[in-house]
Amino acid sequence: MADGTNAVLVGGRRGEPATTSGVPRRLRGDAPLAAVAAAFTVLQLVFVHPGMGLGWDETVYVSQVTTHHPAAFFSAPRSRGVSLLVAPVASWSSSTELLRVYLAVLSGIGLYLALRAWKGLFPARVLATAGAFFATLWVTLFYGPQAMPNYWVAIGALVCVGFFLRSWQGLSGRAALWGVVAGAALMAWMRPTDAVWVTLPLFVLVLVRRRRLLLLALAGGLAAGGVEWVIEAYGWYGGLGERLSRASEIQGGLGWNIAVDDQMRSLGGRGLCRPCTGSMPHPVVTLWWVVLPFVAVLGVVAAVRAGRAARTVIPFACAVTAAAPYLFMIGYAAPRFLQPAYALLAVPVAGALWHLVRTERGRWRPVAATAVALAVAGHLTVQLAVLEGTVDRNVASRQDWARVADELHRLGVRPPCLITGHESIPIGYYTGCSSGATSGNNENITAGEILETARRIPVADVTGPGGTPPRYARDWTPHRITDLTIRVAPPG
Repeated sequence: MADGTNAVLVGGRRGEPATTSGVPRRLRGDAPLAAVAAAFTVLQLVFVHPGMGLGWDETVYVSQVTTHHPAAFFSAPRSRGVSLLVAPVASWSSSTELLRVYLAVLSGIGLYLALRAWKGLFPARVLATAGAFFATLWVTLFYGPQAMPNYWVAIGALVCVGFFLRSWQGLSGRAALWGVVAGAALMAWMRPTDAVWVTLPLFVLVLVRRRRLLLLALAGGLAAGGVEWVIEAYGWYGGLGERLSRASEIQGGLGWNIAVDDQMRSLGGRGLCRPCTGSMPHPVVTLWWVVLPFVAVLGVVAAVRAGRAARTVIPFACAVTAAAPYLFMIGYAAPRFLQPAYALLAVPVAGALWHLVRTERGRWRPVAATAVALAVAGHLTVQLAVLEGTVDRNVASRQDWARVADELHRLGVRPPCLITGHESIPIGYYTGCSSGATSGNNENITAGEILETARRIPVADVTGPGGTPPRYARDWTPHRITDLTIRVAPPG
């Protein structure tokens, strides 16, 4: 079998001793992966300010487990994985800095473990390169220390597919099956629908080849991670079908919708591109994204020619299915949506880069190596430049929410309290209030309930730039804060 166990590259040449200078080969193989993960953690702490306030989605996830803020409305597409992930810190501390450091360290550990799942399938240099490529994307660095699910879906995808291949090729025995379970469960824990898309090619393979244990591991992992989401669907949303339908509605209605151009517009550092209008970023910013699939295909071709097809083709196929719904089935874009695809594509990309710079006999190609080194340096420069601008914009916008919260406190809107209207969820979190919406994706209260609440506790409505206040708040006293108009309900 050309792609079987005997063909696996494990680093070093045949006949090479198991140790060098007293260092076991196993540890030497781990060192580059640990170095990449450690550098990833440090870069997060350097470039993504630990003091950067929580974003909109983060406030939703964190508020579910903190005792310092009321829980925000939890819409149908969301899953509880992130809330449980941050609970060890958020449940007892309101420090954003502590939460950021905790998540940065945890994301570095996650990357290291995910890369180790591929040991025995590729040389350490290839795995380290794959990890470095994924870790230095601005979207990975930006979201690594944030309370968001997409990075962790990517880590789960790497773990699941890596252990799947090890089991497929007879490596690690039953331990690899448990790795498949863990990776699939992590993905489903964070975003169940994403987990299904990532594992689709794996299910096809195990059904065609009748690998029952792998099938059970995949299905069991998805079930273990997604069971809470399904139970919640029946408890809160009227059933699984109703929750899926509502989730699709919130996301604009899933169906044929080419969003490739939307994703390209978001590459300049837009966290959410909805509606995705405006000009494209500079071609220098989008060039890597255009080149990425071609480099990945080169990696696949090189692997097929070398008789190592499965370990490269399978992650490539999983990356394609992971990206498909966000490129062709949704009417808006966010760069974080494609993180699982980037993580899986990193494997064939790394293989392609090493194929370009070295011959099969291990000799360097000086011209190609120089060209690749220059391209990588330019790529890193662009990624860090986009990251810096993205962090600056987000720090400023979250400071605006904090300023609005301070002014609301000055106006007497203090916990327990209720915020409605424009950006009520993040403003409510920063103020320490509950949030309410009478319409839209986060509808959770009626106008009558708001008026009834105003008789008991402070209530404020927020009107955005150019907006009009709701009927129930038109007679409330207006106050101008930044570019917002705040109307505070008269005391009951």
